[in-house]
Amino acid sequence: MTSNTTESKKSTGKSDKKSEAVKPTDSSNTPDEVEIDLTHPELYLNRDLSLLAFHRRVLAQAKNIDMPLLERLRFLCIAGTNLDEFFEVRVAGLKQQVAVGSVQTGPDNLSPQEVLDRISIDAHEFVEEQYRLLNEDLFPALEKEGIGFVKRDQWDKTQSQWVRDYFYNELQPILTPIGLDPAHPFPRILNKSLNFIVSLKGKDAFGRDSGMAVVQAPRSLPRIIQLPFELSEHPYSFIFLSSIIHAHVEDLFPGMKVKGCYQFRVTRNSELFVDEEEVDNLLRALEGELLGRRYGDSVRLEVADNCPEKMIGFLVKHFKLEKSDVYQVNGPVNLNRLLPLPDLVNRPDLKFPGFTPGIPTGIGRNLFTTIREGDILLHHPFQSFTPVVDFVCQAATDPQVLAIKQTLYRTGSESVLVDALVDAARANKEVTVVIELRARFDEEANIHLANRLQEAGAYVVYGVVGYKTHAKMAMVVRREGKKLKRYVHLGTGNYHDRTARIYTDYGLLTCDQEIGEDVHKMFMQLTTLGRGEKLKKMMQSPFSLHAGLIKHIMHEANIARQGKPAHIIAKVNALTEPKIIYALYQASIAGVKIDLIIRGTCCLKPGVPGISENIQVRSIIGRFLEHTRCFYFFNEGESKLYCASADWMERNLFKRVEECYPIENIEIKRRMVEQDLKLYLQDNTQAWLLDKEGNYICLSPDDDAPPISAQQILLQHLAEKA
Repeated sequence: MTSNTTESKKSTGKSDKKSEAVKPTDSSNTPDEVEIDLTHPELYLNRDLSLLAFHRRVLAQAKNIDMPLLERLRFLCIAGTNLDEFFEVRVAGLKQQVAVGSVQTGPDNLSPQEVLDRISIDAHEFVEEQYRLLNEDLFPALEKEGIGFVKRDQWDKTQSQWVRDYFYNELQPILTPIGLDPAHPFPRILNKSLNFIVSLKGKDAFGRDSGMAVVQAPRSLPRIIQLPFELSEHPYSFIFLSSIIHAHVEDLFPGMKVKGCYQFRVTRNSELFVDEEEVDNLLRALEGELLGRRYGDSVRLEVADNCPEKMIGFLVKHFKLEKSDVYQVNGPVNLNRLLPLPDLVNRPDLKFPGFTPGIPTGIGRNLFTTIREGDILLHHPFQSFTPVVDFVCQAATDPQVLAIKQTLYRTGSESVLVDALVDAARANKEVTVVIELRARFDEEANIHLANRLQEAGAYVVYGVVGYKTHAKMAMVVRREGKKLKRYVHLGTGNYHDRTARIYTDYGLLTCDQEIGEDVHKMFMQLTTLGRGEKLKKMMQSPFSLHAGLIKHIMHEANIARQGKPAHIIAKVNALTEPKIIYALYQASIAGVKIDLIIRGTCCLKPGVPGISENIQVRSIIGRFLEHTRCFYFFNEGESKLYCASADWMERNLFKRVEECYPIENIEIKRRMVEQDLKLYLQDNTQAWLLDKEGNYICLSPDDDAPPISAQQILLQHLAEKA
């Protein structure tokens, strides 16, 4: 296996100093006596810079010529959306720390200002690469395939007339250009909205000549408009909404001369602040905060690359930004608005092949009967989400079902699962739903769901103040003979049928008595007051999961110190928690083989001499977003395997309610280890290997080795052909 690309530069932390963090007490030390200076910054990569490196790996998919063309465009847009959220949340948080004078550093010993400075360099390079890829690669490639964007200077007479009609019929009636003067101050600019700053010459009907105006593009119209076929040079010809506004902006200011018109977009702080100790109704407090999110503090200004410096300076001053916060772009400032394009173009040959998610063999029409026969593991999206939906729908209509309890974090505005819960509540079943109102960017949808469920008669609670409910659990209580039996679904991902088609996740359906009791106890914690009871088989945050993980890691270390084989495989979205990293370092020193499959942020440094030589970190970036969280411990051949809703981050382990459940069925365990975890460790087409410098190296097959794509193999084995 060879490497062919290095995407992340030395930007994720301090440079390696080999062995300064290793402190032997004398020459006779055995491995278990080696001391590690946990505070030494050389052992940590910066969380924010590591996250930015992940976004670079996503952007790299858009450069991959082996990827279908329209999917490359989709990855370009996803990278842009990711970068937006990075500024809205991570950069905004760092700016707040700097504003209050914080110099507190993380484990990597970088201050907030130092991190911001490094982000600025990397993010500017990132944006330049985005637009260079769009203009020099993707647009020309799309045009060769008959998919073109017609620029203003290329419009012929009939196209110009069509655009003019569109402007006057569809656009002008809803535009409100605002001239800037003492009576017309600079308008409030919505987060991430498309706007134009216009330079004017002349006086209007009232004799005003402020010289500047702002035009805000209406949010109700698409950003790309398809030309009628009869006016198109290509089978698919599109025009940017911004081009239409540019072409007719002078019509918005009759009698005046437009000297210049330039796109700009402002990204704002999108974190919500609710003092949970002071509010008596979390839902109402969040409703009030949601409106303010659209107008939070500015953190980034994107502007057309031909905008004059004087105009940029005016915008920078108005939005209280620095010059380093300005990103000049050669193209549409709202790049992710190209995301609908692949769905507008009927070219299956330029997209990923379709597939139908598989249904595990043995699933009968009555799910409760099937679950009693044995546990069912679903691996989405390769296997269908339908059994999960059927589980709740059958419970809603089954006269033997007395109660349904479920957590909802992200479900989408239209959800069959929520419909089933509403039906169950209306049928007088005991329906309890724990809705996390603070699921970032889904707060508004979750408030709507909460109101709808309450109106149907369901018991709706919002979890525990101070802790997000991130656990993915559904429990059905069914009368069978003279006894009540619990049926449970536990997942690593959300109850969202759309994301179940694009995120990899696990879901377990079981009626194991002890797991059912554990889930019942967790729901009791969420809905009542009182001390939580100890769980029998499961682990949970914020109580037992962190300690349980440390225990399992150190158990493997103790086995290795006895000269026995020891192995840990963990697949998570992120690894940032220092004590977990410390335990992994100790296990590595003891001789444990550690394979980490971490999609996004990783603060651990693999390959550091004397510390992490036995640790390998890889990231898989492919067609589907890797979202499964599972942990494997060899345990002297009596392996332990867990799935969880939690990543190995501080927030998941200490500030959220998370579930972690064992996989005990021998056949399911074998399948997960051999046909999933170890398969991902063999991937040589979509894998990126992290080195001790913080660089991610894209792997490719050796000359005589076959290409291995874990996602593609799972599609072939588990899904049906479309």
